[in-house]
Amino acid sequence: MTEGFDGQKRETLRRFAAVGAAAPFVGTASADDADDENETREAIRGYVPTTPGAHFSKLRDDLRLGTGEAQYHLRKLEAAGAIESVKDADYRRFFPAGRFDETDKRALGYLRRETPRGMILTLLRDPDATGADLASALGVSRPTISAAAADLERAGLLDRTDGYALTEPERLLTLVVRYADSFDAEAVAFADEAASLVAYDP
Repeated sequence: MTEGFDGQKRETLRRFAAVGAAAPFVGTASADDADDENETREAIRGYVPTTPGAHFSKLRDDLRLGTGEAQYHLRKLEAAGAIESVKDADYRRFFPAGRFDETDKRALGYLRRETPRGMILTLLRDPDATGADLASALGVSRPTISAAAADLERAGLLDRTDGYALTEPERLLTLVVRYADSFDAEAVAFADEAASLVAYDP
C-alpha cells in the first residue's frame, strides 16, 4: 500500500517537476539540493503557475506531500523569490512571484471558491441574471448567494447597485479561460465556449 502511494507521489512530482524545470520563473532549486528535494521543489514551481491561487491544503494534497514537507519547500521557494503568498480569510494562497496584480489575486481566490466561481460563470454567460437565477443555477439558497455577492462586492469584483454586475468581466473571463483546467469541469466547458471572446491580457 505504501509502495503504491509512494509511486503515485513520485509520478505526480515528476509530472509537475517537468513543468517547473521549463517554467520561466526565478528561484529554481539549487543543484546542491538532494534529488528528492530538488524534484519536490521543481514540482511546486510547476504546480503554482498552472494552479495560481491554490491554497496550502490543495497544493499539499494535489502534490501528495506531507504537511511539514510542503511547508518546508514553500518557505524555501518564497525565500528564493520564486513564489509569493497572500492571506485570504482562513487560507494562504500561492502565486508565481510578480505575475499577478492584486486584483488578479483576489479574482483567482474567489474563482477557487465553488459558489463565487459559479456566480461568476453564470454572470459571464448571462449578465442580467438575478439573485433568484443565480440560486437556481447553482442549487443553493438565496441567502448563500447574498453572502457570496457581498464578499465579491467587498473584493471589488461585483457591483450590486442595480442587480448583480461584474466589475471586471474581461479580466474574469480571461482568468477562467486560461486556468479552466485547474478549476472544475464546468469551468472547462465554459472555457471551450468562451475562448474566442478573450481580449484581456494581464
